[in-house]
Formats: sequence, C-alpha cells, structure tokens
Amino acid sequence: MEKIVEKGNKIKVHYTGTLEDGTKFDSSEGREPLEFKVGEKMVIKGFDDCVVGMKVGEEKEIHIKCDEAYGQAKPEMVQKLPIAALGEFKAEIGQMLAFKGPQGQIIQAKVEAIDKESVSLDLNHPLSGKNLNFKIKVVEIN
Repeated sequence: MEKIVEKGNKIKVHYTGTLEDGTKFDSSEGREPLEFKVGEKMVIKGFDDCVVGMKVGEEKEIHIKCDEAYGQAKPEMVQKLPIAALGEFKAEIGQMLAFKGPQGQIIQAKVEAIDKESVSLDLNHPLSGKNLNFKIKVVEIN
C-alpha cells in the first residue's frame, strides 16, 4: 500500500515559492529538500495543510492567501528610531537591516523612510500581506 502524508509524519519536499506576479522568493532548487513534521506549525499553515494526502513523487501547485501564510502587514510594526541609533551606519530606503532581539533572535527590518531626526523601520515579515504560490513535490515520507 502506498504511503500518503498524514499529520505527524516527518516529510521532505522540494518546492518553489512565487508571488502573484511570478517573482520567485524561495526555492529548494540546488539544496536539500525541506524537512518538517506535518501539523507541528514548522511551516506556514497553508503549506502544512496542503501536503496532507499527497504521495511520494506527487507534485502539486497551490495558492495560499496571505492570512494562511504570514498574515496581513500590521501598521504598528512600523517603528521610528532616532537616526542616532544607527550610529555611523548610513541606511538607505528599501534596505533590509538585521538586529539582535532581546532573546538573541535575529529581527529583520526594512528601511521605510529617513529624515534628519529619525528612521522608520518596517518590522513586518517581508512576505506579510502577500498571497503566495508554491510548486511542491513530496520526496520522502517517514
């Protein structure tokens, strides 16, 4: 009997993620497949849900609404910092910055605006507010 993906299985998949305009934002191409335990919230909800019922070797193209991916962008996640907080660093609008959070985690922020006194940083996930498309192929089920 052919094994199918169920919640609790550890699986490996190859994938390519694109935005609605076709821009590729991530892929396992040329790398090891993505490994995760289904139903354990290790990947975004829409991705996790869509692999259930798939078989090894099966391919699927899926569309995930932003609410089942990284959610809507939240205006309160745009923060203003005094320009002096950047020290000698010269930030540019659109640039991605990385900071260490209170527990040592890496926090990414996009520079939204700069004036003489402050810099506005968007701390939303870069894919928040976006619908995502994935091409997925199951390569292993354990």
